[in-house]
Amino acid sequence: MKEKIAYLNNVMKRCTLCPRRCSVDRTTGEKGFCGLDDDIVVKSILPHHGEEPPLSGIHGAGTIFFSSCNLRCIHCQNYQISHRTSGKRTGSEGLARMMLSLQEQRCHNIEPVTPTPQLPGIMEAWLIARQNGLKLPLVYNCGGYENPDMIKILEGVVDIYLPDFKYGNERDSFQLSAVKDYHGVAVESIREMVRQVGDTLEEDGGIASRGLIIRHLILPGKISNSIEVLKLIKMHISTSVPLSLMSQYTPVPPVKDDYFLGRRITHEEYERVVNTALDMGFETIFTQDVDERTLSPDFEKDIPFNWSQI
Repeated sequence: MKEKIAYLNNVMKRCTLCPRRCSVDRTTGEKGFCGLDDDIVVKSILPHHGEEPPLSGIHGAGTIFFSSCNLRCIHCQNYQISHRTSGKRTGSEGLARMMLSLQEQRCHNIEPVTPTPQLPGIMEAWLIARQNGLKLPLVYNCGGYENPDMIKILEGVVDIYLPDFKYGNERDSFQLSAVKDYHGVAVESIREMVRQVGDTLEEDGGIASRGLIIRHLILPGKISNSIEVLKLIKMHISTSVPLSLMSQYTPVPPVKDDYFLGRRITHEEYERVVNTALDMGFETIFTQDVDERTLSPDFEKDIPFNWSQI
């Protein structure tokens, strides 16, 4: 573990933690696409009761929401933090204490959200927390736009991978997230995740202990994109991987006037994607109701989520 941390800290000197490969020296304060230096910046920490049931369980997933992201999705449900670098700055020991506090609250896991740009500090904190009694599994909740070489470094550390697979074509990934190579990179990085933890989800008493769930947020008017994502997963990864097909898209202020993204998805759109996944032979699918609940968080509040709606 110490060797992995040393390697990741060295990567920060010409940062290639993500596929953007900005190659800036973040250890001296230089900043690349993510806008971060080498500090750890946390926006929110809480037991999360709205994740997939094997992750949330009864007591919640131990989520730590980090500021910034290596993507800039215009429709991001967490845009208040993913597009900014504001938050509480802390060191690895401070982050380790946060992890241990989530265990004290009986959370079922530790789930860093958008960890990639801050990976070295997170890994150092993870080691400190383990040395001080942390026993929970680590859930790597990421956007799917990952450097496969960095994912390889995480072998033996991450217990459960929770990647998004957002786009199945270059057109949508460039228009909505300003990257042209998203789908190819996602396939390669998720294949590496599967190599490490398998293409199923292991559970102990209904709580995930090891494995992978691929998430896909269905966007209004973009059903062809969702079907292309399913085809890529079937062709290049596996139909055994658990899929989480999410209907919860809510228009955020930056896209409220967009012709497609300014509305919720319809029952018909959602059912078409779910039925396509079933027809393709996917074995495990987590689904959501299609309704008018607002499941997007508000990080301007002390408690970002309205648990009564989840």
